[in-house]
Amino acid sequence: MCSLILAACNEPFILAAGGALEGPLAEAPNTWELDKDSALAQLETRPNDPYSINFTYVQLDGRLYAYAGDTRTNWVANIEKDPLVRVRLQNKIYAARAIRVKSNEELNNFANVWTGLSAFQRDPMQFDEVWLYRLEAR
Repeated sequence: MCSLILAACNEPFILAAGGALEGPLAEAPNTWELDKDSALAQLETRPNDPYSINFTYVQLDGRLYAYAGDTRTNWVANIEKDPLVRVRLQNKIYAARAIRVKSNEELNNFANVWTGLSAFQRDPMQFDEVWLYRLEAR
């Protein structure tokens, strides 16, 4: 029964990926000003065959980040092929461009926030390869 319900859903569910996100569209801001500095959201990649996931965003100095740690996940591979994404925050969907962060300064600023969220967050600065994306208005 549960698998039938999940199969009928196109949305990401806990750790399971979904398809196209649904909801009202909104224009992505040049500077993000969300109520929380970090919370759960959804990210849709691969515009031609949508693939969406749940992720914990981080908002820092008006910038919004999606982070995969040191793992080149499916959504990371999708972004590497096509950086056009959609993100659902507070029940609105924003068209965005995912830009990989490679600057040590920006990575370090993100790491300071990320590791402060929980004692279980691994420090991105300890990895050889980091998959961190800044989500910007298209």
